[in-house]
Amino acid sequence: MEMPAPVSGEPGSGEALKRLAHRVFVICENRFQLLLVEAQEERDRFMKAMWLGLAAAVFGLLAGFTLTLVIAVAFWDHSPVIALLVLAAVYVIVSLLFCARLIRMQRDWQTLSATVDQLRKDRECLEKLMA
Repeated sequence: MEMPAPVSGEPGSGEALKRLAHRVFVICENRFQLLLVEAQEERDRFMKAMWLGLAAAVFGLLAGFTLTLVIAVAFWDHSPVIALLVLAAVYVIVSLLFCARLIRMQRDWQTLSATVDQLRKDRECLEKLMA
């Protein structure tokens, strides 16, 4: 029985091509699995942040109502308008602080950073091999 001739002139180049293709598929599978793990972590982090934020908002709102009521009742005889204006100013300042923190958090948020780093390393490695 005769062996089929290699595709190119070099002996064993078909096997080398198969090994290369297998390695590429293994690398792609690993990167895809990393992407899935990171997507799950991002989803879990988002859900936790959402629930914590919602709980903080609810209890902060209740505390704000209570504080407003206590201060308004305590200072109603002196000057109800000034008491309410001071409360409004405090609420605006606190709101602006939270908005600034949210903007900073969104600016620093890195989604799927490990996957992006690994893909960058893969590209650099391929560029070195191709050069």
